Amino acid sequence: MSESTIEELYKKVDRLILHCEQLQMNNELLQSREKLLLQEQTRLIENNELARTRIEDMIGHLKSLQQSTA
Repeated sequence: MSESTIEELYKKVDRLILHCEQLQMNNELLQSREKLLLQEQTRLIENNELARTRIEDMIGHLKSLQQSTA
């Protein structure tokens, strides 16, 4: 192989290494964002369940008040 061919090969390998490093950083960022989104989803589900329980309790309380006044 000629020296220019070897130089081109080195350059391509360097670009490939840089690209892999960028992909790794993007992957880590995406994994971090996924973790945050899953935590937020869990929090929202818990809040939704809490609200549902409170509403059901209020409906039950209102029904009991209605029956006691009837």
